[in-house]
Amino acid sequence: MATLQELIAQKEALEREIEKAAAESRSKAIEQIQALMAENGLTPGDLMGGGSSPGKRASKGKSQSSGAKVAAKYRNASTGESWSGRGLQPRWLKAALAGGQKLEDFAV
Repeated sequence: MATLQELIAQKEALEREIEKAAAESRSKAIEQIQALMAENGLTPGDLMGGGSSPGKRASKGKSQSSGAKVAAKYRNASTGESWSGRGLQPRWLKAALAGGQKLEDFAV
């Protein structure tokens, strides 16, 4: 039977081998990813959702709900104020609608 000292030395040797194997595996994975990126013309931004691929839509996840800007659907031509059509109507639009104008008059 091995002594405590021998078992600790074996454990340390195994941990070093595990670290070495993990580093090699990671290095190979990075090389494969870089090769695939070069082959397909991808950038790191494409992998993080920053790229735009034809026919793909952005997922409705955290990025959309974290204050992403939405294009304006209605605009007041005289003041330049705009509204996306989401949420409560702004005061300028309520006042204009109360004054007899139609929502379609402000469509962008």
